[in-house]
Amino acid sequence: MGGQQGEERDETGMDISLKDLSRKLEEFAKARDWEKYHSPRNLLLAMVGEVGELSEIFQWKGEVARGLPNWEESDKEHLGEELSDVLLYLIRLADICGIDLGDAAAKKIVKNASKYPAKLF
Repeated sequence: MGGQQGEERDETGMDISLKDLSRKLEEFAKARDWEKYHSPRNLLLAMVGEVGELSEIFQWKGEVARGLPNWEESDKEHLGEELSDVLLYLIRLADICGIDLGDAAAKKIVKNASKYPAKLF
């Protein structure tokens, strides 16, 4: 993952934002006439299914070291694909619900900092 938190790199190596991903997802859905299927409920259930697939990757592995040093590259690639599926459904769900995900996440970090001040932990 390149760039700042919440940013990816596109095929040219340039940083891609949540808003860029959102636009790409909207274009993708429109081009296939899938918007009619993208209700909040359907997107949430699809995302939950992807979270299940993500969970399967870690099932029975016990604790996993940070950075996955003992994993094969193909397993890391598979993990990246499943993480991406979850992220993409989350972004699409937020858009369909009219939520600016980047703004909501930034506000939540501030709220959590106030709720859990570092000096107490």
